[in-house]
Amino acid sequence: MSTTQKLKILPLGGIDEIGKNITVFEYGEDIIVMDCGSIFPKEDMLGIDLVIPDISYLVANKHRVRGFVFTHGHEDHIGATPYVLDKIQAPIYGSGLTLALIENKLKEHRITKYQAIAVKPRETIQLGSFSVQFIRVNHSIAGAYALAITCPAGTVVATGDFKIDFTPATGEVTDLSTLAAIGERGCLALLADSTNVERPGYTMSERKVAETFNQQISTARGRVIIAMFASNIHRVQQVVDCALSYGRKICFIGRSMINVSTVAMDLGYLTIPRDSLIEMDDLDRYRDDQILVLTTGSQGEPMSGLTRMAFAEHRKLQIKQSDKVIISATPIPGNEIFVSRVINQLYRCGAEVIYEALAEVHVSGHARQEELKLMHTLVKPRYFLPVHGEYRMLWQHAELAESLGTPRENIILPEAGQIVAMDHDSLSIDGVVPTGTILIDGLGIGDVGNVVLRDRKHLSQEGLVIVAMAFDRTHDTLISGPDIISRGFVFVRENEDIIEESREVVRGIIDSYEQISGSDWPVIKNRIKDELRRFLNDKIKRNPMILPVIVDLG
Repeated sequence: MSTTQKLKILPLGGIDEIGKNITVFEYGEDIIVMDCGSIFPKEDMLGIDLVIPDISYLVANKHRVRGFVFTHGHEDHIGATPYVLDKIQAPIYGSGLTLALIENKLKEHRITKYQAIAVKPRETIQLGSFSVQFIRVNHSIAGAYALAITCPAGTVVATGDFKIDFTPATGEVTDLSTLAAIGERGCLALLADSTNVERPGYTMSERKVAETFNQQISTARGRVIIAMFASNIHRVQQVVDCALSYGRKICFIGRSMINVSTVAMDLGYLTIPRDSLIEMDDLDRYRDDQILVLTTGSQGEPMSGLTRMAFAEHRKLQIKQSDKVIISATPIPGNEIFVSRVINQLYRCGAEVIYEALAEVHVSGHARQEELKLMHTLVKPRYFLPVHGEYRMLWQHAELAESLGTPRENIILPEAGQIVAMDHDSLSIDGVVPTGTILIDGLGIGDVGNVVLRDRKHLSQEGLVIVAMAFDRTHDTLISGPDIISRGFVFVRENEDIIEESREVVRGIIDSYEQISGSDWPVIKNRIKDELRRFLNDKIKRNPMILPVIVDLG
């Protein structure tokens, strides 16, 4: 294959947002895909369970996809995998833990035809004209990798989510020597995590959190309940070690906490003596000072373990005065209100509550400025593409790269769907491909669009008025109705005058016709919508959705 071809990089998500990460690498007839992430729906996406990237470009080119390579097992990097693999069959590669978490998702979606290949740190695989080396990095989940992706055009380093922790909980540090060796050989481009670029200095070591846990657990009089991300296996291990040193039993609560910990123990990422684990139904058999609970709910999710405990909705465990509750996480942007609500309720229950504002119970999994500078200095890329961040973060990361010596003309702030083409001599935007979001609602994939969301928002804010009638076309008579049914609009018993006046508006429309045929119904329905909406707005300044239902018995 000619080396004159350019490498093309197509971010389909993860740009100008934190989530929905998926990046396409294309050289000649070969395509590899890095990560397949999802993102949580925004507040105005009513009823939507999940948001995934538009992969129509990949589907159209599925015969060219040689494989999927994963940096780590967080939802924003693996959450869309079942929906993607359902349409594109190609082998998947990643660490043992990453693949185990993906396989759990595939089982839930009843996807059985796939090939999963676990790779070890520094291992290299060949996918068409691409070779991919997996490089260990520190992050808030075990088994995280940066990727060195090489093709005839050169080597690209994609950091994935990373930080540089010199004293990690496991002792496994970011593989700086391999990154430096790549820099010495020559790096064509760097794609780097921009999440914490606004923060100066270094990210605090995970060891500091262990010290805080030890202090807080040692002084607890009753039960200790800790909410955190289930995927942070290293932190779970630190909590477990502290609990065991003070003679406490461990109880996992919450679906994801149970599932992830089970997978991690099976693979050896998490070590817990079996006799130290207790089931939720056995909590009553132990004194409060013998119990430590690890639960979901660090983001204040309404159905999570911690939220249900706080509001006395959990079937087995409710918060009481002797409890110490530790929230070991920072609220994801948009979740602040939910977290605050749960903390307030925990205080109302009389519990002692420890969270980030009061103690060092959480550290980020993302690199700050000095760590980013070290990455750039070691890799020494010719070109730079900031990724994994909102636009202001990408911009600031570009500024940081320029301050370290990367010429501005060698930096591109890509947009989702743009094709970034490069070789040793040039860097440019070479067109766009379809991109966007696909909304998941239950089992429906992409069947909810802007119109449906608009209607849901309208219903949630203004309510629904149904106008029901039955008409005998043979005798040109209205034999039933009009009946006015209100849902989320007004309480009928207390607003009978409005309901009756609404009926009169509809009767007036029907009476204006000397004779009604079947072809008149669309016009009549539109008149009912328009005139009844105008009447209700004039009367009480509300604008409900109006749905005329006419049964023709002719």
